[in-house]
Order: sequence, then C-alpha cells, then structure tokens
Amino acid sequence: MTTDQAATLTPKQARFVDELFIHDFNATAAYKAAGYKWRNEMVATNSASQLLAKPYVQAAVAAKRGRLAVKTEVTQERIVKELAKIAFSDMRHFAKVDEGVPFLPSTAWTGEDAAAVAEVSQTVTEAGGTIRLKLHDKLAALDKLAKHLGMYPKDGGDTYVDARSVHIVTGEALTALREARKLLEEPRDDGEL
Repeated sequence: MTTDQAATLTPKQARFVDELFIHDFNATAAYKAAGYKWRNEMVATNSASQLLAKPYVQAAVAAKRGRLAVKTEVTQERIVKELAKIAFSDMRHFAKVDEGVPFLPSTAWTGEDAAAVAEVSQTVTEAGGTIRLKLHDKLAALDKLAKHLGMYPKDGGDTYVDARSVHIVTGEALTALREARKLLEEPRDDGEL
C-alpha cells in the first residue's frame, strides 16, 4: 500500500494509532491493545515496529498529534514558557531569609511563581509544626530548555565558565572566542588596559 492508496487506515491500524497515545507511544503495547495476533513478545515488538515504520501510519500519528496539540492548546512555545517559569523561579519570591524563614502569602505570588511550586504541605505536632514549600526541579527544567534550544555541543564544542555563567560554544563562535581571548591577553602598546 502506497501513501496515495492509504487515504484511510484499516480499522486495526486506526486503533493502533489511538492506542499509541493511550500507551505513551509504546508501540508493542499499542499493537497488542489494537487486537493484532502475536505469538510472543519478540514477534509483537517486531510487528509493531514494522507497522509504525509505514509512512501512512506515521502520517496518521502526526495528524493525531497535531489535532491534539490544537485541541489542548499545547504548543512548543507554551511548553518552553512553562519550563522557563520553573527554570528561572526564585525562592526569594516565596520566603524571606531573615530570622526564621517566614513565607510570603500565596496571594502575593505571581502566576509564574505559582507555576514553579511543586508542593506545599504542613505538618502539625504538639511541639509546633512545619510548613514545607518545594519548587519543581530547576536544573531539570534548565536542562530541557538547553536541549530544546540546541545549546549542548554535538561535535567538538568547548565549554568555558565565567564568574556568572557557563557557556557552551561551538563552530565559528568558538574560533571567535579564542581569538578574542588572545587579543585580551596581549599587552597593549599605549600603556592602557
């Protein structure tokens, strides 16, 4: 069956596509749930892989993903914005670090602040109690953003650190950076820095 011939999927293929989304894109689980016959796990895995490799099945998966993104308003931009809220959250927006650690009222939090909160809990005992405020993992959010934006070197990049940040530099930028460093290290004839 060519892509032109596959205006519609067979009922089992359509069910396989639906099951992919239900089973977090586990093709083997989707294959089994769609009602395909299989002798053992290896056969199911191989058959699911072959089915998923078909261009018209891939097109149906892409179309369903697109429809879901539109329907739920989940876009790359929105995901990046949510990750940025976590990545750039600041604990000072939630608590003062003075004597003790008094929390600011939640009514003072911005929407961005609230999006960074993973958990708020309270424990009460006879001796007093505690309030715990936990933010989502900043490093994980920063890592996901950096990967999405292609900030990690793939081949032969260089990493350098200055007083405030870590930089990953590749290609022409790396060459320019090395040349700039050389210029800064050379003594000047005019006696000025």
